Amino acid sequence: MAEQQTNNQLNIEISEEVAEGQYANLAIITHSHAEFVIDFVNVMPGTPKSKVKSRIIFTPQHAKRFMKAMTENIGRFEAANGKIQDLEEVQLPLNFGGPTAQA
Repeated sequence: MAEQQTNNQLNIEISEEVAEGQYANLAIITHSHAEFVIDFVNVMPGTPKSKVKSRIIFTPQHAKRFMKAMTENIGRFEAANGKIQDLEEVQLPLNFGGPTAQA
């Protein structure tokens, strides 16, 4: 009797625009009883306004799965590359190398 193989692979397509990605150096997370909203923002020094580059909306269950997946991936990254320093541990100049603000 031959065994049947089940194909559980998910076929995912990505457009060229989405594949290029968006840089973000700030994530703003809000939530309600039904969803978590993560706004990804690119904050540039010396600019008075920043725009949300992408917004992802999760159910609470998917938000928790995402958190677990990130924790696992960060663990693997640090095992291969060393500990990632938290921004609170790194003393960055306030101007990030850009021009000094004048008041």
